[in-house]
Amino acid sequence: MVCNVISLGLYGVTGYPVTAECALSGGLPAFDVVGLPDAAVKEARERVRSAIRSSGFDFPVSRITINLAPADRRKAGTVYDLPILVGILAAGGQLPLKQERDSAFLGELSLDGRLRPVSGILPMALAAGRGGIKRLFVPADNAPEATLADGLEVIPVRTVEELATHLTGETPISPAPVWQEVQAPARGLDFSDVKGQEHTKRALEIAAAGGHHVLMSGSPGSGKSMMAKRLPSILPDLTRAEALACTEIYSVMGLTTKEHPMVRRRPFRAPHHTISAAGMTGGGSTPRPGEISLAHNGVLFLDELPEFHSDVLEVLRQPLEDGQTQISRVSGSVTYPSRFMLVCAMNPCRCGWYGHPSGRCTCTEQSVRRYLSRLSGPMLDRIDICVDVPALDYDELSGASAPAETSEAIRARVNAARAVQTARYGPDGPACNAQMGPKELRVYCKLDQPCQQLIRGAYDRLGLTARGYDRILRVARTIADLDGEEDIAVHHLAEALQYRPPEHLRA
Repeated sequence: MVCNVISLGLYGVTGYPVTAECALSGGLPAFDVVGLPDAAVKEARERVRSAIRSSGFDFPVSRITINLAPADRRKAGTVYDLPILVGILAAGGQLPLKQERDSAFLGELSLDGRLRPVSGILPMALAAGRGGIKRLFVPADNAPEATLADGLEVIPVRTVEELATHLTGETPISPAPVWQEVQAPARGLDFSDVKGQEHTKRALEIAAAGGHHVLMSGSPGSGKSMMAKRLPSILPDLTRAEALACTEIYSVMGLTTKEHPMVRRRPFRAPHHTISAAGMTGGGSTPRPGEISLAHNGVLFLDELPEFHSDVLEVLRQPLEDGQTQISRVSGSVTYPSRFMLVCAMNPCRCGWYGHPSGRCTCTEQSVRRYLSRLSGPMLDRIDICVDVPALDYDELSGASAPAETSEAIRARVNAARAVQTARYGPDGPACNAQMGPKELRVYCKLDQPCQQLIRGAYDRLGLTARGYDRILRVARTIADLDGEEDIAVHHLAEALQYRPPEHLRA
C-alpha cells in the first residue's frame, strides 16, 4: 500500500512543498529513504523506528520505501521525521489519514516519541499557505512562529500519541492561537549617553532618515563604536512585511524561540574583522545565510574597517547596490535578501592617532597611505556619508556641556522624514531615499540653477563619479526631508557635499 503525506522543505529562505510517498511491500524487511536525502534525513529511519515502538504502535515487518518528492531536489534536516512516521502508520492501517489531505506535517522525533522543534518553520508555513494547505501539524514549540503565516490553522503536537488521538478523533488538539506580542522589547542603548559629537550625531540622523551607508573615522576612544551601537535606537520600527522577511532568515538559522518567534527590532550585526568572505555572504555545501543577510532591514557594523580582509570587503559591493546576495554552488544557486545599512568605523592610521592634538602618532606618511589603501575606491564610492569623529575635550567629557538629546527625540524626526518618503514613493516604490533609482532621482531630486552651479564645481574639484553624484543627490534629498522642504536647496546640497570621502581617503 502507498500513502502520500504532505510536508515542506527549504531552499535558501524559501519553502516549497514536499510529498513523503510511503510504500509497504513484501520481501525481506528493509527501510529505505530516497529522494536525495542528506545524512540527517537518512538517520530518520532509526528515530522513526524507535518513536513508533515507544508510542505503542507496531513497526511493520515488511519492505518500507520512502520517496521524498520532488526527488531531484536535495532534502536536508530533521523536518521529515514526522511525515515519514505518519506515512508508515497510515500505509499500515494504524492511523487514519483520509481527512488530512489538506494538511501538512513537520517535525523532528525523539526516540521516545516526543516532537522536537525544527528550524525554518516560518518560511515553510508561508509556503504552505501559498500552496493551498489549510492545516499544519508542527512541534508545539514551533507553533507560535507558524501562526505568523496568515490563514493557516496550526496544530501544536507534543507527542506521537497525542497526534494519533487527534487523527482518530478521540482527543482533538486545539489550534494554536495567533501569536501576539505582549510587550514591545526595550530599545536598550540611548544617544543621551553620548557626550558631544554633535556633528557625528547629525550625520547618523541623516543616515537613519534616508537609509544611507556611513563611514566614521577618528582616533581611539572618540565614540565611534558607542554611537554605531546606538543607531538602531533611532531607526523606524519594522513594518510587518519587513519583520516577516527578517524572521524568515533568523528562523532558517535557528535563531528564533517560542518566546520570541518574530524579529521585532531592526537587526544589528557586528562581525569580527577576522570573518571570512563565506561567513559574510553565506555559503557552505548547503548554502546558509551570512552576516549581510542576517542584517537585512537593519544595520551591519564593521568596526576597524581596514582590518577586514580585502576579499571580504569586496564581496559587499554587489549587495550594497542590489540589496541581495546570490550564492552559486554545485547543488544550485540561492538568492538571499541583503538590504542593510552599512556603518563602518576606522582609525585614521595603524596606531590610531594620526591628526590627534596630542601629536602621539608615530606613523610615517607612507605607512598612513598604505593603511588607508586597504579601502578600494569602488568600495568608498558606495558609502554615502563619511564623517570625522574628533577627540572630546575635557568640558564635553566631564559633563559641563548641555545634556545630550535622547534617541526618542531624534527618532521622532527620523520617523517624520520616513513618513514623507513613504507618501512620496508609495507602497510599491523605494522604502527610503537611499534606494531611489534613476527614475526617482530625475523626478524628486531636481536642482535649480544655484544648486547646479554648486554641484558642477564640486564634480570636477572632488573627482566625483556618476555613482558619487547620485549618492550626493540622495543625501541632499534626505536632508531636505528632515527640514520639511519639498525642493532641494543650496544649503541641503552643500551639507551633502561635506559628507563625501575626504581627500586623504580618496588618494
